[in-house]
Amino acid sequence: MSVIQSKAIKMMQVGGPEVLQWVDIEVAAPGPDEVRVVHEAIGLNFIDVYFRKGVYPQPLPGWLGMEASGVIESVGSNVKHVKAGDRVAYAGKPAGAYSQVRVMPAEIVVKLPDAISFEMGAAMMLQGLTVNYLLTDSYKVQAGDTVLFHAAAGGVGLIAMQWLKLLGATVIGTVGSEEKAALAKSYGCDHTILYTKEDFVARTKELTNGKGVNVVYDSIGKDTFMQSLDCIKPRGMMVTYGNASGPVPPIDVGILGVKGSLKLTRPTVMTYAHDRSLLEPMSAELFDKVMSGKIKIEINQRYQLQDAAQAHRDLEDRKTTGSTIFLPR
Repeated sequence: MSVIQSKAIKMMQVGGPEVLQWVDIEVAAPGPDEVRVVHEAIGLNFIDVYFRKGVYPQPLPGWLGMEASGVIESVGSNVKHVKAGDRVAYAGKPAGAYSQVRVMPAEIVVKLPDAISFEMGAAMMLQGLTVNYLLTDSYKVQAGDTVLFHAAAGGVGLIAMQWLKLLGATVIGTVGSEEKAALAKSYGCDHTILYTKEDFVARTKELTNGKGVNVVYDSIGKDTFMQSLDCIKPRGMMVTYGNASGPVPPIDVGILGVKGSLKLTRPTVMTYAHDRSLLEPMSAELFDKVMSGKIKIEINQRYQLQDAAQAHRDLEDRKTTGSTIFLPR
């Protein structure tokens, strides 16, 4: 197996979107436990911004992208679960999905059903797996639960809105505009809170008759964490899973007791994506929900991969809704 010439996004230093460079690369043959994938579509996620800014450190020069779909071009000698020619999708480390072709660990790659397009596969893996573990493991949502979900009109949010309704929950979602409120409601959100104009704590208390919610799902981080604790009923759960506004500052865990014996967890999709005993059933469940039409994947933005810097600007400026993908060619 020979070296392949390809294009990719590379970053020599951390910083703003301008650090992203469109470069020529050589892609070697896969090692024994690796596969070489020709990408058809690539997902954009906020975790890519964290890596670009250095919030999540990585060696430099570095690569970006945690999610993509494509076709296996070749496999290493130890790889048995996929073969050359298979349609696949993945979400997980190491970063490097912002490329036309890449070599990567075979452990995080799953077969993509023929009924799911490459674009949809790239748009749903990281966000869909995230929703799966948030609602079934981080906190197991039950029928009758009331949930506060921040960024309800984002990629994770729109999948979560649908999944929560399947579980029989009442959903309160925060959004940044009237347009996003309408979108979230169209996907199942019962009550939207326009956080730019409303106090989401007061509104949540009003909507729950002062009781609070069973669980808060928060990917915003610093700007919403402490207030979110005030939205939770006694013995409820706080799930913080992202840092869009910056990392949550250190806290005195005693505050959880003061606010009602609250529980707190900080999960990450990598824990699940890199354990095949979890990844395979979670992926199968996600694929089944999409193929049955119970979960619709909203792809609202498409960019050429070489325009990754602009896509990052739009994501950080909250101009995007639903899922965003890159087209590598």
